[in-house]
Amino acid sequence: MADKEAKKVPSVPESLLKKRQAYAAMKAKRQKKILAIKKARKAQRKLIYARAQAYHKEYRHMYRQEIRMARMARKAGNYYVPAEPKLAFVIRIRGTNGVSPKVRKVLQLLRLRQIFNGTFVKLNKASINMLRIVEPYIAWGYPNLKSVHELIYKRGYGKINKQRIALTDNSLIQKRLGKLGIICMEDVIHEIYTVGKNFKVVNNFLWPFKLSSPRGGMKKKTIHFVEGGDAGNREDQINRLIRRMN
Repeated sequence: MADKEAKKVPSVPESLLKKRQAYAAMKAKRQKKILAIKKARKAQRKLIYARAQAYHKEYRHMYRQEIRMARMARKAGNYYVPAEPKLAFVIRIRGTNGVSPKVRKVLQLLRLRQIFNGTFVKLNKASINMLRIVEPYIAWGYPNLKSVHELIYKRGYGKINKQRIALTDNSLIQKRLGKLGIICMEDVIHEIYTVGKNFKVVNNFLWPFKLSSPRGGMKKKTIHFVEGGDAGNREDQINRLIRRMN
């Protein structure tokens, strides 16, 4: 009997048992949390994909509508005049040495503090007057969907805690703009391109684009575009300049 008791394995100390139980509970809780996060991410991905599809459909409809209206007008022997553009992309092309304080201030208001900085601007009477004031120092025009898409995906940085942070993850956008229903890059592109109701907030969230100097150089900064230079409004030709600078 004494030999049996000697051979008996000693019981595990109570403190160690408690530790094991606590660790098992923590592990189960962590696994549960990981599964919940995975599930939420999967649902988020589905939502983002659905939104991207809806936006693609909307852009296609807008494009087809323009073509259809032009064809109908031509068939009736009239001319189709497209709607006034609501969005402009503005690039600073010159420094401000020896310029008036008014011009300097307008460039600050447009957030164009460095040469080859670019920003999106909502076009209205006030903003067009501001662009006219600084026209010799900027190149601007009406960007298409491809230009907006490429700029935001390639050179898109957000203003997060007053810092310039690369938009490498949709969670960064969701944290700052989620309360407005903007949760991903496609939402940002849609809001900018269509000049939606949250355009101002989204545009201020985007850091001014730091573009490269244009491939092939510039013709002449001091002359207006219509005279063979680079300054001023170049309408849809801004897309060519964006390709060379992006």
